Parts: sequence; structure tokens; C-alpha cells
Amino acid sequence: MITVSQVRKNYGDFVALDGVTLDIPSGSLTALLGPSGSGKSTLLRSIAGLESPDAGIITINGEDVTGITPQKRGIGFVFQHYAAFKHMTVRDNIAFGLRIRKRPKAEIKERVDELLRIVGLDGFQMRYPAQLSGGQRQRMALARALAVDPKVLLLDEPFGALDAKVRADLREWLRRLHDEVHVTTVLVTHDQEEALDVADRIAVMNRGNIEQVGSPDDLYERPANDFVMSFLGPVATINGVMVRPHDLHLDRVHHPGAVEVTVDRIVRLGFEVRVELVPVNGDQRLSAQITRGDADDLNLVRGEQLYVRATHIPGIVHAAAH
Repeated sequence: MITVSQVRKNYGDFVALDGVTLDIPSGSLTALLGPSGSGKSTLLRSIAGLESPDAGIITINGEDVTGITPQKRGIGFVFQHYAAFKHMTVRDNIAFGLRIRKRPKAEIKERVDELLRIVGLDGFQMRYPAQLSGGQRQRMALARALAVDPKVLLLDEPFGALDAKVRADLREWLRRLHDEVHVTTVLVTHDQEEALDVADRIAVMNRGNIEQVGSPDDLYERPANDFVMSFLGPVATINGVMVRPHDLHLDRVHHPGAVEVTVDRIVRLGFEVRVELVPVNGDQRLSAQITRGDADDLNLVRGEQLYVRATHIPGIVHAAAH
């Protein structure tokens, strides 16, 4: 649905996009994931037509849109801070794009009713934006973006301004929404958990380049390099090897490859327990993530000495980025 070919964008001496190439399949929900300054928002804005690349080509649905205005690209766009029309009701906000396209009244009513149901704002249609919660406002923003039946939905940190519980609820809701409407969606986020939770494909970006593209499982289990591994979830280093904290096993008995450690801190996180450890040999600190049951069986005490070893090491594939 979207093809980005050798796209470059500089701001003065700063290279925002360094010859990025990416294919986004029709109907997919693709996350652009990376730290601040990695180029993910610049790439999204280039797809939207809000930025003009210095070089390269962007096509949407087979059409070269590189020099085409945003209005003619067939896209819906949702920002982190949604600019609603404060003087309009929820219904009128959602209907706005259809009205300026002069669609028939009956068609507008039917489409808005359908979207109010899909985004779960059935009973809120006559409220004004100020009367909605942050999460409800973002659902209204998504409904307004979807109203004009876009080929592509672009989301730039859409839940970034919301608290953790609302973010988690909206992530689950976005996944269900995508399964229902199947519009090709690109989501920019710096939140690994968000990308792993909602996306079926993730493109990890760093310094204006794409490091790796793949399914959440691919990237988590077979990262292309240390950067991808460290950016997709927490890591610990044991015997010079990077592993996931939940792949560390604690024991009172020494096994081959185990490292002797001192328990420094025990943090109970609901079902899981994070155990912060200091290797006796002076290596860097590491954290093990174990179940509450395992922690209770071990009856851990701060200051005691144990052995830790890796039960699984993700295979860093060191393949070229797609």
C-alpha cells in the first residue's frame, strides 16, 4: 500500500532520514519505533505530505505522491495533541470531513452513526470536546480521520499525552478497531510495549535509518543487532552476552556458565518480581525477572549470594536491515 524508496531529508546539517526504504503492506498495522531524533515522525510526515523529502519517492496505492498535497493523498492523520473544533459537538466534529466534501446528508448521518458505534462514543454525540476525557477525545479524533474512508491512517504518538491506564485501554481498543476496519495504519511510537502490543509489523529506526523490519516476535527473538535487542524490551548482560531478564534463572546451586551474584533489591511488580543483582566478579549489575511463585520458593533475602545463568539467548541474526 505504501512504498518509501531511498527517501532523504536534512534539516541543515542534521540528517533526519538517510536514504530510507520501506514497504508497508495493505491492511497492516505497522509501528515506526525508535528513540527521539531517530526519524520516525519525519518519515510519517513525509508519507502524509507534511514534509517534502530532499530525495526519494513515496507511493501510496501504486501512485507516486511525492509531490502531491496532503489533501490529495487519501490519508487520515491523528496527532498526539488532537485539535478538535471546540464549538462543535462530537457528531459535527466527526462529520466535518464529509461535509466539506459535500456528501449527501443521509450518507453523512449513516457514516457518523457507524463510526460512533465503532469508536464507542454512541452516547456522547451531542457533547462538546471539553466534556470528554482525553481518551474519548482521541477516539473522536480517530473517528474523524476514518470518516472520509482514507486509504491510509497515520498516527503520530496518538496516546502520548495520556496516562498509563488510558494508554493501555486505547492500545487494546486500537487493535480491535484495526481488526474491524482493516485500513492500512502506520503508528509512530517510542514506546516498545505499545509497538509490541498493537502492531503486526515493526520498523525499528535509529539515526535516520531503519535497523530492522519484522513481526514483533521476529524482532524480539531474532534482533538484527544489539540496538534492536536493547530497544525492544529490557536486557541484561551476563558473561558478555545480552539476554532478556526473564531468561535468567536464579539458583542456590552452581551450574556450568552460572555467575555468582549478590541480591541487592527485590521489587514485587504484581505477578512478576524483579531481582536486582550485583555480580561478585565486578561485572555490571543486572536484573532478573522471575514469577512470584519462583520468588516465594527461593525465599529471597537482600544481601544473600546466589547463582544466575541464562536459560535462553535470543539469536542476534546480524542480517542487513530490510
